[in-house]
Amino acid sequence: MRALLSKAPGGPETLTIDTLPDPVAAPGQVVVAVKACSINYPDVLIIEDKYQFKPPRPFAPGSEIAGVVESVGAGVTEWTAGDRVIATTGSGGLVEKIALPATSLFALPDGRSFAEGASLLLTYGTTIHALLDRGHLAEGQSMLVLGAAGGVGLAAIELGKAFGARVVAAVSSDEKAQAARDAGADETIVYARAPFDKDQSKALAEQFKAAGGMGGYDVIYDPVGGDYAEPALRSIGWEGRYLVVGFPAGIPKLPLNLTLLKSCDVCGVFWGAFAARDPQANRAHIDRVFRLWKDGKIMPRVTETFAFEDGGKAIAKMAARGAIGKLVVTVADE
Repeated sequence: MRALLSKAPGGPETLTIDTLPDPVAAPGQVVVAVKACSINYPDVLIIEDKYQFKPPRPFAPGSEIAGVVESVGAGVTEWTAGDRVIATTGSGGLVEKIALPATSLFALPDGRSFAEGASLLLTYGTTIHALLDRGHLAEGQSMLVLGAAGGVGLAAIELGKAFGARVVAAVSSDEKAQAARDAGADETIVYARAPFDKDQSKALAEQFKAAGGMGGYDVIYDPVGGDYAEPALRSIGWEGRYLVVGFPAGIPKLPLNLTLLKSCDVCGVFWGAFAARDPQANRAHIDRVFRLWKDGKIMPRVTETFAFEDGGKAIAKMAARGAIGKLVVTVADE
């Protein structure tokens, strides 16, 4: 089988297509013929050895796939050859075939494309855990979403609206603001590109505060970090929850006196560890995501697809923070 491999630390240009032996399903495993693999920001970090997990090389990036069950290992009764499935993989998704634990798979509903299926679990799984378990978002509350036109940002808008919140979406361009409005944002903010000096940081905080109103935000969803974090934190409301989701703009240093003045919480969001530690709770969340998908309350937005040979270009676009919605690599035709 073909695989897009990282053989040495570096950027997307270091990835090469190579041939590996076809995987064989061990007991409790399923071999999936991959049809589509979505690209997420951890794919940028993992090939540079900057992610918290460092798989042994050579490895394929790609943490979210959709495909068709090709074979099952001993003891597997819930899946059969031909089933359409989706899964998160951590890494290894940019391959033609992959062996996964049978318990990690979810059925792809009829009528949904493989590209859509490959764009569901990581973004919506992360976000529903963030908003409900860490942010305790409730109907009638307000939420600020940074990086709101990315995959997790659009998921936060949709889930925030589904849970009855007022959602303010902060983005870096008018095009991204339109995408946020299309996803249901009540209001949008277009911010400048970092880095910010002291006056620019203060001005951005005032932008956030003006959109949030006198009470500030109950929840701030931050998958961006960097110089955007402190201005956002300054706009939080009393006993608000600041959700730390990711750092494509850099790891920020927050003035902790603000947490005292607002009596607010800064909450880390590590969905992968949550799912591993409490798979039953995670599966309940994913079941709810599927119901919202069926009801039309959420819709993975696949804005661009790439051929398998161009998987590195998809990762490069993600690294440049130019993506709106989800980027998907088509591994094989549907």
